[in-house]
Amino acid sequence: MGKLYLVPTPIGNLDDITLRAIKVLKDVDLVLAEDTRTSGKLLKHFEIGTPLQSHHMHNEHKQLDALVNKLKGETTIALISDAGTPAISDPGFLLTRACVENGIAVECLPGATAFVPALVNSGLPNDRFVFEGFLPLKKGRQTRLEQLSEESRTLVFYESPHKLIKTLTQFVEYFGADRPVSVSRELTKLYEETIRGTLSEVLQHFTNHPPKGEFVVVVGGKK
Repeated sequence: MGKLYLVPTPIGNLDDITLRAIKVLKDVDLVLAEDTRTSGKLLKHFEIGTPLQSHHMHNEHKQLDALVNKLKGETTIALISDAGTPAISDPGFLLTRACVENGIAVECLPGATAFVPALVNSGLPNDRFVFEGFLPLKKGRQTRLEQLSEESRTLVFYESPHKLIKTLTQFVEYFGADRPVSVSRELTKLYEETIRGTLSEVLQHFTNHPPKGEFVVVVGGKK
């Protein structure tokens, strides 16, 4: 029987890939990638010639049975996302679950993910935390924020530049203007920065400095 490898890839700085990740990507029979154009550049950079196949949120359901059948044979497959660890706010869960249900071996390599460095350098308690990823866009968003307003553990969110102001504004409304927050953007990249302060202070900062890049927002829990 084959095997599925979940392989983290750099979130910006290519030096963050592991030697083990490179070896696995070279040795497997097939690499599943969220965007073959993005991942194609990564594989080319590390001189990896393994066949590449598109696997993303819009086609993962359709491909599931065929991939499981491949893995039931002797095919070895590596799954990667555009950046970071597969299945963390990216495709990967469905195929992993199908493999587990079918007795197919699954191995996840350690490696890059955005929320860990953002949480660790936030200066907020990280002994206990809740990873929320992206909040619902519409349905269920208000209910989720109401629930999280009572959470005492540190909260970790992903957000896009287009929605950051709206999200911080809602955090002020539901969590309170004085709740501490740390916002990291473009982690491991040239313009990496972290802005810390109260929610009202950080909201004012990004109101004056239009958000650019991808963001991780770390909010202190309720005291």
